[in-house]
Amino acid sequence: MILYNVTIKLQNSIHNEWLHWLKNEHVPDIMQTECFTDFKILRLLEVDEAEGPTYAIQYFAESKAVYNRYIEKYANEMKQKSYDKWGNKFIAFRSLMQILN
Repeated sequence: MILYNVTIKLQNSIHNEWLHWLKNEHVPDIMQTECFTDFKILRLLEVDEAEGPTYAIQYFAESKAVYNRYIEKYANEMKQKSYDKWGNKFIAFRSLMQILN
């Protein structure tokens, strides 16, 4: 199984609206691609939140091939929607991991 992790640091000014958008629009859009079987939304603790909170959104894919399909067909559009809506009020980085147990 593959874990696709997106870590996002956002400005306080968009926090509540962004979290609502994430739960009600963005994650549902990604899950509708049928490339992932499940997801988790996590808030990082014990980090400096002076400028805003940090979240990790984890998506679970059955295989690297399915993840690759997401990257090839959907990832750029999903990223662009985020930038179109929130501009430079967040930063994101992505990690890909293999689940061993």
